[in-house]
Amino acid sequence: MGKSSNASLPRTRLHRLALEGSWIVFGQVLAMLGSLALIRVLTAHLNTEQYGQLALGLTVSEFIYQTVSGGLAVGIGRFYSVAYDRGELGNYLSASRILLLNASMVVGLVGVFLVLGLLSLGYGQWIGLATAALVLSVFSGYNAALNNIQSAARQRAVVACHTGLGSWLKVGLVITATVCLGNSSTAVVVGFACAAFLITISQLLHLRKTIQANSTVAGDIYGWKEKMWKFSLPFCTFGAFTWMQLASDRWALQLFATKEEVGQYAVLYQLGYLPIALCITILINLIAPVIYQRSGDATSDSRNASAHRLALRATVLSLTMTCICVLLAFGLHEAVCSLLAGPAYSHVSYLMPWLALAAGLFAAGQILATKLMGEMKSSKLTLIKITTALMGVLFNLLGAAYMGIQGVVFAVVLFSLIYFLWMAGASSISSKIKVSQ
Repeated sequence: MGKSSNASLPRTRLHRLALEGSWIVFGQVLAMLGSLALIRVLTAHLNTEQYGQLALGLTVSEFIYQTVSGGLAVGIGRFYSVAYDRGELGNYLSASRILLLNASMVVGLVGVFLVLGLLSLGYGQWIGLATAALVLSVFSGYNAALNNIQSAARQRAVVACHTGLGSWLKVGLVITATVCLGNSSTAVVVGFACAAFLITISQLLHLRKTIQANSTVAGDIYGWKEKMWKFSLPFCTFGAFTWMQLASDRWALQLFATKEEVGQYAVLYQLGYLPIALCITILINLIAPVIYQRSGDATSDSRNASAHRLALRATVLSLTMTCICVLLAFGLHEAVCSLLAGPAYSHVSYLMPWLALAAGLFAAGQILATKLMGEMKSSKLTLIKITTALMGVLFNLLGAAYMGIQGVVFAVVLFSLIYFLWMAGASSISSKIKVSQ
């Protein structure tokens, strides 16, 4: 009887992982299809110059997300398993709410200064776009935090449905916004913000129904807030540099080329980079909560060793997936671009495989970063993130100046390669075990 019971444990665990993996795949595939449909909708409603303006305007939202709410979302997600083990979910959730409200107030203050700055510089026509982008950043931060909580709780179905629904809501609300407000980048961002708001409301309702505070211990809410903030601070610190790297490709093209080329690159990036990133995100979303659970509070060498082995296997798998996707992109880039974007973008489709390679390398590095986060070593990421981001900015500027779109694409590949190699080295050095163990 004992042997049968013990033998059933691996099967039970495998069944649970298979079920969770199925939900993640469902959510990410649905989101990917929505993203591809969104590209088609945007290219139908915006010309290349407007698409370029949209890409530049969204950098405002990305900046706020990277420097404020994105880092907090990572810390909030990481401490769910710790709070659950200690029976202090109520205190943890209260602290998380306070952190997010504080972040919202910071964004509001930034918005006031941004509007005043635009008015004083004579760019009043950008106020609508900037305001919509700020609202989008707030709700994107809420979405990320709530998704991370539910992912850590391994509520895969809830996360999957919101991920897929959010992508398709963008499609419907962008169409609605362009009909009501006209074909413009501002109308598109308004549609994005409305979709993020509706998803946030749905996430909050599901959170209240599915995650009940298990606080049997009277804890210190301020203490949880301090722990999560301390863990998140490195992410908020290097978030500004990460944003610089993420936005510099578009702004470099704007500086050395035209808005039309910015628009072409934005579409190319969505077709070549984002699908591969989404595929490997499936893997990251599956293993991240498991790594956090195995590591716990990261004080046990044996638990850290188990998390390390899982991260290593996931990294190898992600690199294998990347090779397959790159080969497919070399054969299918013309057909994909023709189907989803149109003739205005076909002449740059040959660069799609290289963006797929960059996406895969960066995502593999993110898996290794997740391993370091599981070990509560988020501070070790700061030097890597800041240095590689500055290198990426330099690469993008040089690439755009000398080779235009082609140069920026190869700059992104070089940045991703250096990021992956450095993260692999840091992950190996930080581990207290050998791979062979």
